[in-house]
Amino acid sequence: MDLRRISWLATVAICLIAVFVLVVQGYLGYAAVAFAVAVSAAINLT
Repeated sequence: MDLRRISWLATVAICLIAVFVLVVQGYLGYAAVAFAVAVSAAINLT
């Protein structure tokens, strides 16, 4: 696994953690944006 793939995987993981925290706090709009960023970063994993 190369460094580029690891960095995108870390970005996805951090965004998904942020989504979870934002949903728990009740910030659904910000959670949706963070989820969209996670999906966009996940596209780069392929």
